[in-house]
Amino acid sequence: MSAPSRPFATRGPVLIIGSGLLGASLGLALRAGGVEVMLRDTSPTALRLAQDIGAGTPFAEAASDDPRLVVVAAPPDVADLCVVEALKEFPGAVVTDVASVKSAVVEGVLAAAADDPALARRYVGSHPMAGRERSGAGGADADLFYGRPWVVVAHPDTDAAAVLAARTLATDVGSVPIEMDAATHDESVAVVSHVPQLLSSLLAARLVEARGESLGLAGQGLRDTTRIAASDPRLWTAILAGNAGPVVEVLEHVRDDLDDLLVHLHAAAERGPLRGGSVGAVNRVMQAGNAGVARIPGKHGGAPRRYAELEVLIPDEPGELGRLFTELGEIDVNIEDLVLEHSAGPSAWRGSASTRRGSRPPRPNSKGADGASSRTRSEAPGRNSQEGSAHGRCTQTAQDRPFGHDDRDRRAGGLGQVDDLQGACPQARDRLPRHRCDVPGPDVVRAGQGHRPRR
Repeated sequence: MSAPSRPFATRGPVLIIGSGLLGASLGLALRAGGVEVMLRDTSPTALRLAQDIGAGTPFAEAASDDPRLVVVAAPPDVADLCVVEALKEFPGAVVTDVASVKSAVVEGVLAAAADDPALARRYVGSHPMAGRERSGAGGADADLFYGRPWVVVAHPDTDAAAVLAARTLATDVGSVPIEMDAATHDESVAVVSHVPQLLSSLLAARLVEARGESLGLAGQGLRDTTRIAASDPRLWTAILAGNAGPVVEVLEHVRDDLDDLLVHLHAAAERGPLRGGSVGAVNRVMQAGNAGVARIPGKHGGAPRRYAELEVLIPDEPGELGRLFTELGEIDVNIEDLVLEHSAGPSAWRGSASTRRGSRPPRPNSKGADGASSRTRSEAPGRNSQEGSAHGRCTQTAQDRPFGHDDRDRRAGGLGQVDDLQGACPQARDRLPRHRCDVPGPDVVRAGQGHRPRR
């Protein structure tokens, strides 16, 4: 195991009970920081898999003393039982859990510890807002928690030392600790996690009996909205059943919105398009959706930002995606997000990259393919991409070589020299008749003098 890149404040041994996705990922992250990790799981196969990927050592085989910290990474329907057992078995340890439902777990622990209040003082609930569609240790990732919120849920009798241990654990693995009470946590995850999972699954279920020719028309929008429908049914059954109250409240509001929309769409279906108030009803739904999306936090939890969006065709060949990243980096453009959509026809991807200007100083003598000097200019006041730039799209047609140019043009950029994210593609449009550009509002990306197709 390589040396940790920075010292961890969490002191081992740490015992992780449950070696699924979260437990194994946490083990990998802690061991990368030099923390001793022990594992326990009711499934011998799951335990060995977690051990084999390097998440820790089985508790029964560990030579260490009792753990200082116990992390229960069990499903929410059994998490409280596991927490109580750990509190009794390891009287010197702080115990936390990472279940995605908190009220039921906290209430179960406090009820079991009613005869021994001191027992519950060493317990603090927590929930890392991290995960993926793949379950089990096979999907574990040491960076799973990096940059993600980690909710710390203390109860009134929790010792300050237990809260500090949970916050330290979260910080060590790269998460951002946030303190909430159990009820607020459950209401929050119902809105941002649990109901979205249900709606994605309900939508995907409509595809089971869909005609094959209909599915052949599927695009990225359907994939985006149904991606999480591939999640583990057993795990989500326990999660949603454990948070039924807050989930029901959100679903009832969704039902009200659907009922209102259906009334007007039924009227339009009977009386004809654009009648029955359907236009206003649909517009209300779309406007409300726009308003909700605008409230989703941006990068690193900050305020939402608008970035320049660059859309290109990328050959489905080894190295082409890396080439795109390299060329954007050479001209000091940071990729904030990337979406890949496989083309139904040509062997190519359609890549949509949200970008912003980087922080490096401009290169003084960047040469275009024709030898002309192209300097990276300072951004105009009030048009800094970090403050909110225009949303530009630059799409190359299939007849052109996607993202193509002569090898000697690489530094100039097959996407065009991205200058200061101002002035997208007018020059490229002049040079490439089949290179479509649609840039509403202020221009976003400036094509360099070396942008030309391979002949």
